[in-house]
Amino acid sequence: MIRQLPNTLTTLRLLSAPLLAALLLYGHQTYAFVVFAFAGLTDAADGFVAKRFGLMTRVGRYLDPAADKFLMLVAFLALTAMKDSRTPLWLTLIVIGRDIGIVLGIFVARLLALPLRIQPLPIGKFCTAVQVAYVALVLLFLALRIEAPRTLEAAAMVAAAFTITSWLAYSVLWLKALAARYRQAV
Repeated sequence: MIRQLPNTLTTLRLLSAPLLAALLLYGHQTYAFVVFAFAGLTDAADGFVAKRFGLMTRVGRYLDPAADKFLMLVAFLALTAMKDSRTPLWLTLIVIGRDIGIVLGIFVARLLALPLRIQPLPIGKFCTAVQVAYVALVLLFLALRIEAPRTLEAAAMVAAAFTITSWLAYSVLWLKALAARYRQAV
């Protein structure tokens, strides 16, 4: 039972994503903020428990980042789809585009047998932290009914800048792997 605690926490985070979307779309912003905070706590807790007690599993290695991505995808889509949207469509498209680009890049690298090491880059981790902070800020403003469009615009620009920088960093890795494969073939 205790061995599955990290995966159980991750599953709770997965399940919180559709709840977050429903709460946002039905105008329950305060509860949405609480659900997002809960999801963040489960993320911190599952990582701590898994590492501290040596409970890392093969399933958890894939499930944890998938839960994070799913939560962020749902959060950005719901925040953009709200009738009084605070998140611009262009930002949501950049966030989703980066993630799709990374997944497609890995898929094509495998197809072409490129020597691509698949691991998160520091800029990728920082980008995720910035995106989480952006969503948390928007949810906090919604929950407290704070009207600060300039602050949210600036936060959106920062999130976009880090997302694009991260996307470019992963693209450079992919291109280096392609060049290495080309040099091997020649």
